[in-house]
Amino acid sequence: MTPQEEIAPLGEIPVEVEVELDRKTMKAREVLELEEGSVIGTGRSAGENIDLYIGGVLFGSGEIVVIENTLGVRITDFRDG
Repeated sequence: MTPQEEIAPLGEIPVEVEVELDRKTMKAREVLELEEGSVIGTGRSAGENIDLYIGGVLFGSGEIVVIENTLGVRITDFRDG
C-alpha cells in the first residue's frame, strides 16, 4: 500500500499550508499606515525557490510562479521523513 493510500481516510481534514515569500522589518508608524489594498514590496521574484510548511513543519519546497497575473507556488519537492 502506498503512503497516499494509507492516509486516504484523512483526505478531508483541512490543513493550513504556509508559504513564506519574504520577511521585512518595518517601523511601527509604517505598519499603522497600512490599509486594505496596501502593497508591501518584497525582494523575491518569480522563479525563486521557497520553503513550504504545514503546521510549522517544513514539508517541501516550491518555486514562485506568476500565472495570468496571479502569484502562486509550484511545488517542486516533498521532504522525506
